[in-house]
Amino acid sequence: MIVSETKIRVRYGETDQMGYAYYGIYAQYYEVGRVDAMRVLGFSYKEVEDRGIMMPVLEYNIKYKKPAYYDDELTIVTRITEMPTGVKVNFEYECFNQHGDLLNTGFVTLAIIDKATNKLCKLPGWFSSAMRKFF
Repeated sequence: MIVSETKIRVRYGETDQMGYAYYGIYAQYYEVGRVDAMRVLGFSYKEVEDRGIMMPVLEYNIKYKKPAYYDDELTIVTRITEMPTGVKVNFEYECFNQHGDLLNTGFVTLAIIDKATNKLCKLPGWFSSAMRKFF
């Protein structure tokens, strides 16, 4: 399993009229966690794209439990719990505030696309080799 933890502080512009972190901002928070999880593998998301792989979002799901507020320090825990075998990679998320309260859970499924052909493809060998070390 691959696990990363990312700290993010809620900025004023990310809150709504009620003072809560706007519900849509979590997609961006999850993306930051996803990019950090890629670094655990030993390369950046930019390097993945430079090596000819695009990974668009196929599915995004979130369950809200409690709100985050302006200036809260959040911890986004990102996990890849299964080795990808096909043309998709699944990421799971938990978001906690600085008190350890679970604020939301979610998952994102990314497709693996060959940048040159714009078609679905399996994870390239260099990518799957890096992941295999964790499974």
